[in-house]
Amino acid sequence: MATQYGEYGQEYGLQETGRRHRLPAALRAPVEPRHWGELAYVLLSLPISIALFIYSVTMVSLGAGLLVTFLGVPVLAGALAGCRGIGVLERARARGLLGLEVDDPEPLRVRKNGFMGWIGAVLKSGTSWRHLLYSVLHMPWSVFSFTVSVVFFSCGWTLLTYPLWFWVFPMYGGQGGIQLYGDETHRIYLDNPFEITVTALVGLLFTMVTPWIVRALTMVDRLLVHGLLGPSTLASRVVELESDRGVVVDTAAADLRRIERDLHDGAQARLVALAMDLGLAKEKLSEDPRTAARMVDEAHGEVKTALQELRDLARGIHPAVLTDRGLDAALSAVASRCAVPVRVEVDLTERPAPAIEGIAYFTVSELLQNISKHSGATRAAVDVWRVENRLMLQVVDNGVGGADASGGSGLAGLAGRLDAVDGILVVDSPVGGPTRVTAELPWRG
Repeated sequence: MATQYGEYGQEYGLQETGRRHRLPAALRAPVEPRHWGELAYVLLSLPISIALFIYSVTMVSLGAGLLVTFLGVPVLAGALAGCRGIGVLERARARGLLGLEVDDPEPLRVRKNGFMGWIGAVLKSGTSWRHLLYSVLHMPWSVFSFTVSVVFFSCGWTLLTYPLWFWVFPMYGGQGGIQLYGDETHRIYLDNPFEITVTALVGLLFTMVTPWIVRALTMVDRLLVHGLLGPSTLASRVVELESDRGVVVDTAAADLRRIERDLHDGAQARLVALAMDLGLAKEKLSEDPRTAARMVDEAHGEVKTALQELRDLARGIHPAVLTDRGLDAALSAVASRCAVPVRVEVDLTERPAPAIEGIAYFTVSELLQNISKHSGATRAAVDVWRVENRLMLQVVDNGVGGADASGGSGLAGLAGRLDAVDGILVVDSPVGGPTRVTAELPWRG
């Protein structure tokens, strides 16, 4: 029932989209909210940029002129702080009118308490100087974009609506209409039905073109806001690396807890029971040798089981076959233990970095475990190859599909591990299958 409703909803959504988009994009653009928001942004940019330019140039010039005295330093710092404050308003304006989401730049790093520490942090911050650069560069661009937008917008709508107001000329202006040409003997006016119609069509052309011109102009504004008022590339990379470091630490802690739990509940418990059984066998050795021999034989079996558990645990930490023979042999060994037949094809002429090789192995291992437990597949395939400086993995099965990498699933955790080393995990798993999981890792050989 839910599936039927979902299919109906999708069909209904397509129908609604078809109704909404019955008009061509060129005819919709002049009346769409996006166009009016972009036009409002351009119109507001001129007075705002002029005020910001005057403030920045005046304050920076005053601060630079007063540098011969101590007063120049705090004045310059105050000017930069004001630019940062205006940057907050500009990001909000771009968010509201252009739909541009720009993260806040990195905050000031005040290493010393007090007013002097704050001044030093403002002056040393690259973000402050980028905000100042924005306030200087945005003004001449705003003059240009304002002029172009107003000319096209006003001409377009004026000519388009000319059939509605051309009567103003003969009634109040004493002439037949808009004058195209005039000298001492000849004058040409747009006053007959054909010329009025052509004028309206020209206005329609201008009106349809205006939204795309305004959009192209605001693309420059988007670049300015994103590049100068947003976080720097270096700061974004630092935040990303800090997040990745947290993921790595959490993953390592989880692996240590898993190893400790496996040792405590598995091999350690079995060895404790084995020691107790051998102690009892030692006590019965003189009184009941036959029972003691049987107990020693059972203990021998427990030793074999404990050794197998330790081998499995060691394989889970880092398999020896991966170290000795590489991904091809290691993945073939994993595939042989899968519940469904798996084809493995590894096309590598050399081996990647050991850490990347280990992550690739455990990624495929976990994906094959998911296939065995949840997919309902009858066959699967693993392909590994290299594209320039990236290691590519792809695991495909013909199961029921529906795998989701969002939420707290195992695929989400796997994606987090890959992201910690600048890797990518892409899951394509429509309901009904097939499921295709592609992983991309840096080579770092």
